[in-house]
Amino acid sequence: MFLKAAVNGGRSRTEHPTVPVTAEQIAADTAAVLAAGADVVHFHVRTPDGGQSIHPEALAEVLRAIRATAPGAVVGTTTGLWTCSGPEERYALVKAWDVLPDFASVAFCEEGAADTARLVVERGMVLESAVWTMDDVPALLASPTLHDNVRILIEPVEEDPEEAVTAARAMAGRILAAGVTCPILYHGEGPTVWPLVHAAAEDGHQTRIGFEDGTDLPDGTTARDNATLVRAVRELTTDN
Repeated sequence: MFLKAAVNGGRSRTEHPTVPVTAEQIAADTAAVLAAGADVVHFHVRTPDGGQSIHPEALAEVLRAIRATAPGAVVGTTTGLWTCSGPEERYALVKAWDVLPDFASVAFCEEGAADTARLVVERGMVLESAVWTMDDVPALLASPTLHDNVRILIEPVEEDPEEAVTAARAMAGRILAAGVTCPILYHGEGPTVWPLVHAAAEDGHQTRIGFEDGTDLPDGTTARDNATLVRAVRELTTDN
């Protein structure tokens, strides 16, 4: 089962003391989760005040640290609008990236997603597109980069685990019925993390784990670090 590790997102060290936030911490965590069994790593560049950034200089610092610490790691980052003032600034910042991640994620719930996705592809990065609700799916299916995706991320917003799994499966069904052939990845947040990991395994899809999504193990205890979460997924999918 293909497994992405999402090592930080916007989570703070007050929420968990081992969340990687500096370039060196993100690089060390990248090496650790890959050793634990992750296939690729997704990170968010963090600012000293705890925020998130897609500024070229900040991204380059993290990528250089990763490539020095974990040569050959396949890593990607976000293009989320919350990292900047809006779609125009996002486009300009991604266009200005001088050190490129291997892949970049674009959420089709956001304004300007299709333009950003096209820019990601034009700049030579691998694209992965995300949908959060069924309302996002038409824009994804109409996008000119639809068949350039390495995977489609399905990130249901429902907080109830059963509802989240149902929503993920409904979105996947519609996307696959439209003729999309790239892999599908399910992932949740908080209480829906592990139900969606299980659902991905049952449905033959990819999945994601890491502190961006949640800090708990399947038994409800807090994981020591991201690598512990990765190992828990590998144990679960091996047992199944």
